[in-house]
Amino acid sequence: MNIRFLGAVEGVTGSCHLIEFRDKLIMLDCGMYQGKDKDFNYKGHEVSPENIDYLLLSHSHIDHSGRIPLLVKNGFKGTIYCSKPTYDLCEIMLLDSAHIQEAEAEWRNRKARRSGKPTVPPLYTQTNVYDSFKYFKPVLYEQIVKIDEFLTVRFNDAGHVLGSSIIEMWFEEDDGITKVVYSGDLGMRDKPLLKDPVIIGSADYVILESTYGNRIHANTEQPEEQLLNIILKTVRRGGTVIIPSFAVGRTQEIIYHLNKYYDNSLGSASDKINELKRIPVYIDSPLAKKATEVFWRNAHAFDKEARNYLMMGDNPLQFENLHFTENVEESKMLNHSDEPKIIISSSGMCDAGRIKHHLKHNLWKKECSVVFVGYQAEGTLGRRILDGAKDVKIFGEEIHVNAEIHNVEGFSAHADRNGLINWLKGFKEKPRKIFLVHGEAQSKAEFANEIKNILDIDCVIPAYNVIYKVKKRAEVVELSLKHRTWEEWAAVEENALMEELKNKLRNLKRVSETAFNLTEEWLREDDFNLDRYNRINNELAEIESRIMNLALLSGE
Repeated sequence: MNIRFLGAVEGVTGSCHLIEFRDKLIMLDCGMYQGKDKDFNYKGHEVSPENIDYLLLSHSHIDHSGRIPLLVKNGFKGTIYCSKPTYDLCEIMLLDSAHIQEAEAEWRNRKARRSGKPTVPPLYTQTNVYDSFKYFKPVLYEQIVKIDEFLTVRFNDAGHVLGSSIIEMWFEEDDGITKVVYSGDLGMRDKPLLKDPVIIGSADYVILESTYGNRIHANTEQPEEQLLNIILKTVRRGGTVIIPSFAVGRTQEIIYHLNKYYDNSLGSASDKINELKRIPVYIDSPLAKKATEVFWRNAHAFDKEARNYLMMGDNPLQFENLHFTENVEESKMLNHSDEPKIIISSSGMCDAGRIKHHLKHNLWKKECSVVFVGYQAEGTLGRRILDGAKDVKIFGEEIHVNAEIHNVEGFSAHADRNGLINWLKGFKEKPRKIFLVHGEAQSKAEFANEIKNILDIDCVIPAYNVIYKVKKRAEVVELSLKHRTWEEWAAVEENALMEELKNKLRNLKRVSETAFNLTEEWLREDDFNLDRYNRINNELAEIESRIMNLALLSGE
């Protein structure tokens, strides 16, 4: 087996990794480059797209999915496996990305024609996106999927964004099974709306993100309190709060937090809360509006707290004084109004979208505040502002930075160093090697030392497009293997699978006695195997989904 790292190698965007196994090519993610690396989107593919058999997609964020239409445009005809929420989000996110590509190409070509230079096509079009949808094959979380005779996979909740997945892969070689785990992007524990990242029992090799591998998130306990205080301080001096936010995931999380204060049933009636509730909140992102609708369609994937609100008839993604802009005219009107307000807009790194207009109109005002609630990659406008730039160029105009700049790290969707270490501690058997990706150079180097010191696991910081052979005698990386059979893997993980199903049944019993009676008889410990687990797990997922859909319908 060979592993090649083709993206997110020297930074955090463009995630793309390739596993060559027997006569198959398996791609992990196919993300778009952003920030300082965005020109890499236009370079050729390292392998011919028509030769790729499977694409395993960890989640919908554009830096992980954004080049899928380009892959299809250039000949990919394999199968794309992902979770159902990921597919639902890709339907809107990739079309939005294509619209941006087409608009940018049109803008560049107008300039090119005026200067007598040749025009260029967009990276891909909306037609290419629609073509790509036919290759998607959504699967259930925790469903064991036998892709072919020699490859089996399972998608587990990564807690990063709705539908995000940790991907387990079992490769059946001549002398046994080799297991590789791809973390995708791991979320923080105890985040609103989303479940905690699933703990994995065992693996030979782990491909692990390291976005915050050398950092501890500050003030993660009460990020909503931080945000509340910034909002009130800004509004009291007559300013507007601008929040650059990723349209998918972060925006819904901010809405959820604000809902606790704006909704009487979830918040308190203090003077501070009553003051806050008079401040209008505008979500100025067509994509965020569509994404919020997708969240509703996949409410079965919410965490316990959010599901409890739903069962009680509360809508945690709606509250009075929350407004979604409907068109460009409404977006422009926000900057022609002097009323103090909160504007949440994308893109989260400020490199595209309506947020640039809001920054242009508010960044120079000393009474305003800009609140960053997510990672800002090197080379992005957001990173320059966060790093303390006094002047920035927006739409060709120099804008002086007078607004207060805040960074509320508690909203981060990425696990920090401690979160990543704790996730690794969950392995009952330590991986032989860990490949660190999706991090800047210093973050990966320091995190590799931390892992070695705490867990005594050697890490590999891969180089771009270098082949790493995972064999008994490795040419590039020395990786000694002791292969296992399927029976040995089952012995390691079977108890955990059984306990997982029992917990699901106990939870379902509280809301559906019928579901419990139908499924309890299937759990006979003397007749438990992976096939039985898969059948029961799929039934439980369907039941959970139907229960949440009923709760949503009853609340309409």
